[in-house]
Amino acid sequence: MPRLRNEQGFTLIEVLVALAIIAVAMSAAVRVAGVMTQSNGLLRDKSIAMLAAQSRLAEVRLEGRPSLGSQVFECDQGRLQLRCEQVISQGPQARLFKVSVQVQDRRHEGPPLARLDTLDTLVGRALLKKLP
Repeated sequence: MPRLRNEQGFTLIEVLVALAIIAVAMSAAVRVAGVMTQSNGLLRDKSIAMLAAQSRLAEVRLEGRPSLGSQVFECDQGRLQLRCEQVISQGPQARLFKVSVQVQDRRHEGPPLARLDTLDTLVGRALLKKLP
């Protein structure tokens, strides 16, 4: 009389296939988490660079009548080592000036983190002199 085997559990091949599937899924999840972390850091850096550009524009406004031309200077913000490139040119009308501020990371070559362009009368110094 043949013996009947009561089979229970998984075979070794089934366990290895399940482990391979889990490993692929986990590596994809880790990759997604890394990309999200990197994107979050870049977004933070771009926000800080935009604040640096806005600060530079405020300084130009307070200087009053600006000198036309291009300037490059450091505009670090905390741990970020930034380089600001400022270009001031005559606008379409006599009292208007076009101001362009571009902010880049000094440590890494690549596209600018922030760019701010505006047309302004830039009469800040004259207004401040009239205040009591």
